[in-house]
Amino acid sequence: MANNMKNKNISIFIVLLVTIMNSCKEKTVSTVEVAKPLDIVKTDFGRLSDGQMSFLYTLTNKNGIKVSITDYGGIIVSVWTPDKNGIMADVVLGYDSVRLYEKNNPYFGAIIGRYGNRIAKGKFSLYGKSYQLATNNAPNHLHGGNKGYDKVVWNVRAVDGEEPSLVMTYLSKDMEEGYPGNVQNKVTYTLTNDNAIKIDFEATTDVPTIVNMCNHSYFNLNGGKSDILNHSLQIFADKYCAVDENLIPLPGLAEVSDTPFDFRSIKNIGSDIDKDDTQLKNGLGYDHCWVHNQDAPSTMTLAAILQDSLSGRTLTVETTEPGIQFYSGNFLDGTITGKYGVKYNKRSGLCLETQHFPDSPNRSDFPSTIVKPGKNYLSTTTYKFGLIQ
Repeated sequence: MANNMKNKNISIFIVLLVTIMNSCKEKTVSTVEVAKPLDIVKTDFGRLSDGQMSFLYTLTNKNGIKVSITDYGGIIVSVWTPDKNGIMADVVLGYDSVRLYEKNNPYFGAIIGRYGNRIAKGKFSLYGKSYQLATNNAPNHLHGGNKGYDKVVWNVRAVDGEEPSLVMTYLSKDMEEGYPGNVQNKVTYTLTNDNAIKIDFEATTDVPTIVNMCNHSYFNLNGGKSDILNHSLQIFADKYCAVDENLIPLPGLAEVSDTPFDFRSIKNIGSDIDKDDTQLKNGLGYDHCWVHNQDAPSTMTLAAILQDSLSGRTLTVETTEPGIQFYSGNFLDGTITGKYGVKYNKRSGLCLETQHFPDSPNRSDFPSTIVKPGKNYLSTTTYKFGLIQ
């Protein structure tokens, strides 16, 4: 009897031990799953003046590159990428909260639309009908008007995976900001594993209209340690749009040869920016659209390479668009305090906006920006970060 009790106790002990081990094993697996890094993290980004909540989505790729994007304006808020010593820094200008973007934003990081860049006097005609847009950059229309795509809240669908992405949609209703047609817009941001931000723009319409979307990020590859005048830039273009004093393109296309606008070989941005040149005076520096040496329309083309010798960082821009607007931050004047308490002085950042040419709706010699029902607007741009080799 004693032996039977002893054996029974041993059996009970073994069962309890196995149960405890299995329990511990299950808890260990559960802990590992919870601790797994997420490719996309959603956080609050503050409340807009109308009470609507805004959110920030942070994408991380397998190399540790982080990109944060908000649903307000589809704005790229930050891009964290390493320098030549492996030290991470944020290489785009912007703000720490959505209310500051709402209050005073020179288009930092935003989706621009319906029409990026300027339309002369805010007027254009389409199939015999005239349209008047806001002249919010007197005397011209600029970047979609008083409330363009940069000032609306986009619907967001996060797609977690090998290469995380955000699918953002927005319906621009007929005659919004004076543009005809109900336009369904979709912008997909993808953070690739070769350290590029890939941006796919799409739009459909129910009546003919004009569309010219782009991203308006301000880059500073040294993380704001100095201005961008010591950055080096190469633009693969033989021609550019010379402009009048209101930054509207003059007739024809201008050759870059023997001008400060020749970036066919990589050169320091500050080397020619203060030269006695009418075009530089009109733009208060560089604020012009270069025409890519593109093999065929809408093909992916190497547009520009930006380098910073201080940090060793590089930025390579490829696009299906026919032009790239290089803006050297001429209107930043120190009155804006951005992220981390940094004042944005003149030329604290630069923009490389891939797009169709300014005032295209009024220029039959420029590539068309007309979108018709049944024919989608499609455009792709990649901003790829790397290091000087």
